[in-house]
Amino acid sequence: MRKFILFLFVIIVGIIFTGRLLYLQGLNNNTQSIYDDNAIRPVFNYPKRGFVYDRNGKLLVSNQPSYDVMIIPREVKPFDTLEFCTLLKIKKEHLIEKYKKAKHYSPRLPSVFLSHLSKEDYAILQEKMRKYEGFYIQKRSLRKYETNIGANVLGDIGEVNYREINKDNYYRSGDLIGKQGVEASYETILRGQKGIKFIQKDRFNKNIGPYQDGKLDTLPVAGKDITITIDADLQAYGELLMTNKRGGVIAIEPKTGEILAMISAPTYNPNSLVGRNRSKNFTKLFNDSIAKPLFNRSIQGVYEPGSPFKLMNALIALEEEVMSPTETVTCYHGIKYGNRFMGCHCPSGTRNNLIGGIEKSCNAYFLTAYRNMLDKYENASIGIDKWSKHVKSFGLGNFLNNDLYVGQKGRIPDRDYYKHLYPNTFYSTYTVSNAIGQGEVATTPIQLANMVAAIANRGYYFTPHIIKHIEDETIPENFTIPKYTTISKKNFEPVIEGMLEVYKSGTASSLQVKDIEICGKTGTVENFAIVDSVRTQLTDHSIFVAFAPKDDPKIAIAVFVENGYWGSRFAGKVASLMIEKHLKNEITRTDLEDWLLSHSLENEYAKPYSGEPFKINGQTQLQVIPPEEFNKLKTKLNQLN
Repeated sequence: MRKFILFLFVIIVGIIFTGRLLYLQGLNNNTQSIYDDNAIRPVFNYPKRGFVYDRNGKLLVSNQPSYDVMIIPREVKPFDTLEFCTLLKIKKEHLIEKYKKAKHYSPRLPSVFLSHLSKEDYAILQEKMRKYEGFYIQKRSLRKYETNIGANVLGDIGEVNYREINKDNYYRSGDLIGKQGVEASYETILRGQKGIKFIQKDRFNKNIGPYQDGKLDTLPVAGKDITITIDADLQAYGELLMTNKRGGVIAIEPKTGEILAMISAPTYNPNSLVGRNRSKNFTKLFNDSIAKPLFNRSIQGVYEPGSPFKLMNALIALEEEVMSPTETVTCYHGIKYGNRFMGCHCPSGTRNNLIGGIEKSCNAYFLTAYRNMLDKYENASIGIDKWSKHVKSFGLGNFLNNDLYVGQKGRIPDRDYYKHLYPNTFYSTYTVSNAIGQGEVATTPIQLANMVAAIANRGYYFTPHIIKHIEDETIPENFTIPKYTTISKKNFEPVIEGMLEVYKSGTASSLQVKDIEICGKTGTVENFAIVDSVRTQLTDHSIFVAFAPKDDPKIAIAVFVENGYWGSRFAGKVASLMIEKHLKNEITRTDLEDWLLSHSLENEYAKPYSGEPFKINGQTQLQVIPPEEFNKLKTKLNQLN
């Protein structure tokens, strides 16, 4: 019996070993196993990353050679650490930290030990690498930004983290990936495809040639070039105008939805995030919690839209037939609703129709239009849902489904939003702040620019996008199909006439540009912040939206300038100048240009931290920059022109 059991045990073990051998040599087709073979060393060949051009063919982003010191931890033999650290210009503590990180990633697979060697350092180190087993130098392309503008547009590339590696098995430790902007949005197109060589090693860990005569090796495939919709000259001009200010600017071509300029202020030089200083510079930018240069205000900044939102309420009132273009509302320096009063800057007794209401930005007119809309239905709860549906048809309150890497939804309230405040029902007087673009309404600059583009097109828009052309490909269909609003085409004309009157004789009459019919709307939004645990009113935000020309529009723009006093003071000037720059490629309103360049808002941004009062003797005071700084900005301006 014992002999039989022993014999059976030997037979079973033999079957197990034979089966496992057959599986490993014949049945297992797992291509990943080659990476786990200690006798095979994979060597990656990195492709050229695609170039980026602006809409006029100007090269914005190219490549430059870079050299990385790679490490395979299990192959490292004892070496002169002092000499090695001297060659790499690092401290011994840094060397130990890098070694541990690489070993934690994988003892067998290569990973980046030190990236972005200069050509000079590479030349010196290459001669001595034979002394350091387990280390080798790998060449790859590093980004070269051919411009100092558009950091928030172009983005940057950086080393992949563990989350990105786990998400996409294309990447390995030390690989580079688009982190922000276009580099991130079009990463899979720009990056290309890595090539790979498998090197056979002998039992002494020496290379003896290609594995299987190179049958499994692949060549790298270069990334594709892309052309983006940005006009580099307009972008540079807008960034210069926004010097010493904070805010966001978006300019769109209404006929296509192409983004002509996307400005976030303050900005930074994209080249500061290239090379070995990237980590240090990124940390500095990231830790600036006051100016927030990495925060893209043009698409992430959520603000109350203020008076530009009155255009939306005018369109809805016409569509719902609760107001006609000729119907007037009398403004008594404001209007009473319930037992409250909403003030207005119109002289008491002013009678405004729709065009006059837009021209003078009359709160009384738009509060009446808003209430009429909500009170048209059985109750305001139904009315608010109808109103919300109209607003959202312009792309407000939702992500625009564009190709930008980041963004915010904003907020357009409906009945569900108000249920927690008013469980049963509510009256139109409860939400009147929506009538003037404050209260619960919140938008981003790109959403307002898109709203204005839809008005310019008389009822439709194309999804705002940053891509214009991809090498050997077509852009996504989503960007070429018009999206229609719920407003009839006929109802846009009186609103557009009102916007034209804003420039002719209204709140932006001082911003007129010769030979261009600009349709616009000013906005001033109250601005609050918590200062020393107290809700404190700061200087108002300056907002402006516009499109031009009135007929056959070629540009729609939204400008937000934080703490900019009122709409025409800062934002309106920026909008008028950028419109003239785009349409005429010259500037006649140099007075507006000089005013913007010579005035700073940095003192306003410092007040919550300095303890300086927001108003002195009841008045706001503008900060004029020193003459030498103004002259530097003028020099930059002349170089642009």
